[in-house]
Amino acid sequence: MLGDMASSMFNIVGFNWICSPAATELETVVMDWLGKLIGLNSRFMAIKEDGTEGDGGGVIQGTASEAHIVVMIAAREMTIDRLKTNGMDDNNVDLVRHKLVAYFSDQTHSAGQKAANIIGCQVRIIKSDANFRLTKRALQDAICKDKSAGLIPFFVCATFGTTNTAAIDDLSGIADTAESEHLWLHIDAAYAGAALVCPEFRPLAHGIERAHSFNFNPHKWMLTNFDCSALWVADSTHLVGALSIEREYLPKVKDASDFVKDYRNWQLPLGRRFRALKLWFVMRMYGASGIRAHIRKHVKEAKWLEAQLVEDGRFEIMAPVVFGLVVFRVKASIIAGNAHDVNKTNAELVKRINNDGRVFLVGTKLRGVDALRPAIGSSRGTPENTALLLKVIKECTTNCK
Repeated sequence: MLGDMASSMFNIVGFNWICSPAATELETVVMDWLGKLIGLNSRFMAIKEDGTEGDGGGVIQGTASEAHIVVMIAAREMTIDRLKTNGMDDNNVDLVRHKLVAYFSDQTHSAGQKAANIIGCQVRIIKSDANFRLTKRALQDAICKDKSAGLIPFFVCATFGTTNTAAIDDLSGIADTAESEHLWLHIDAAYAGAALVCPEFRPLAHGIERAHSFNFNPHKWMLTNFDCSALWVADSTHLVGALSIEREYLPKVKDASDFVKDYRNWQLPLGRRFRALKLWFVMRMYGASGIRAHIRKHVKEAKWLEAQLVEDGRFEIMAPVVFGLVVFRVKASIIAGNAHDVNKTNAELVKRINNDGRVFLVGTKLRGVDALRPAIGSSRGTPENTALLLKVIKECTTNCK
């Protein structure tokens, strides 16, 4: 909050380096700090270990939805460049733009669909597996079918921690397919990416080192005020190439290229706020150990809640509890009636809990099955709050019967 206040006081409109060098360079440095903190591959760093400029780098977007849009634009640019390199002229390229296809699972956040609608490409929604994951085989089958129909696959989004269940897609398998089919691979880790500050979660993310882009939201689970969505690209060439528009009133630094970034060319708007300052405040105030303690505390509480729900006997866990999300429902065997009655009871339970007023949670549907999904993640939350949540769940479940 202090960082946001200071940023607002400075009133920086940091669209290019020449008008806001301090804001620009702090963002470059802080994004490298954050990338290293979550264990990102050096491909994503703006500054190499030897001190020279890297091909990649990080940029702070407003939301993961914005990140989706800009990387899909970059992916389209990459594919068009490849088509031209392979001999297609500009006229034919324009004629095949509508044949570009982006791939998402049925668990991918709605931001992916919105981004596809905005850039005007086709979308293929792929059914996830029994664990709500996008798999290599399912992606390959969809690509094969689309190529047979004369379409052009160009982009795939894999998710590290889906919204519904916090599932983790087959990142390595999807990376294999993206490489062989020349697709841009984007990793959406908007929620769960913060967990990567803890080394014990990094084996779950094997494969992200092969992605073209990676995004997570510090404003979700890393103690940072909204808005702050961290996006990294392994190579900024296509991103900057697609979004750069030069005008006389947007001067650049003459005869300079190393480390001089105009972040207006990494995002949709021209102007941008000094978001890096609040991220700097969080990282300097909490440090790596403080941020890790914050994440581990919530995971521990979520595991405790899971164990208590199982021990109660009336509830079933609908998805593995890996992070701070617990997805559950009242067992069908507890409810007299058919599948419709079971769903109705669980949907009613969500309403009862929220109407009670002591806690708040959101329900969802998993392939037609109603479930509840409390997320443990508040910066001011305590184990007592989680215990209260359990108490309210139990009381409202008893009243639902």
